[in-house]
Amino acid sequence: MDTYLIIQKYIINGTFKPGERLTEQNLAEMFSVSRTPIRQALKQLENDGLVTPLKKGYIVRTFTESDIVQIYNLRALLEGYAAAQAAIHCSQEDLTLMKHANDIYSTIINKQLKSSLSLEDIQKVMEANRLFHDAIIYAAKNDYLQFHLKKLVIVPLVFRSFYWYDKYELKRSYQSHETIFQAIAQHDVDRAKTALEEHIFQGRDHMLKHFNQLQELLKEESND
Repeated sequence: MDTYLIIQKYIINGTFKPGERLTEQNLAEMFSVSRTPIRQALKQLENDGLVTPLKKGYIVRTFTESDIVQIYNLRALLEGYAAAQAAIHCSQEDLTLMKHANDIYSTIINKQLKSSLSLEDIQKVMEANRLFHDAIIYAAKNDYLQFHLKKLVIVPLVFRSFYWYDKYELKRSYQSHETIFQAIAQHDVDRAKTALEEHIFQGRDHMLKHFNQLQELLKEESND
């Protein structure tokens, strides 16, 4: 059992909520493991920026509007560069991975045009989105980009950004992916960079628009 991945998942899906205290002992009892793997997992999550250390234990990190702006702006800078590099270095295998991820994305959001997405569907959308962005970063052939972007990309998932996407926004997100994919496939460096940056800025503006709603949702859940 990979305790790091399990705790990470619980933070992302809201089982462990922003501001909630986590201790080695409680987590070890919850997952029926020793405290050593829990300690290692929490340290890794601290490095990821998902938890903050206390004198005793950790607390699930909370994010401010300023955090969102800074994180997304940095993502736009780094992922825009990644898209430009992918347009130069991508292989056919890289393009196949991007297309596969976006095909999954398309299948799920087309379901939303007929009915509301379930929580499971939202998780699938987030996973397909992650796979698409990961494929671009991998295609850039720059290990340093992968290392730094890992921490930035996971933050929006904590806020369940896709929970607030309507039909129009989901379709626009998919179309943005298609534009980025075509630019990379055609080795159009400038267009790939610009399209990816615009896509990230749209995500930033979406997060800011719903920030207060997200905070209220988390507050309600913490009171349940």
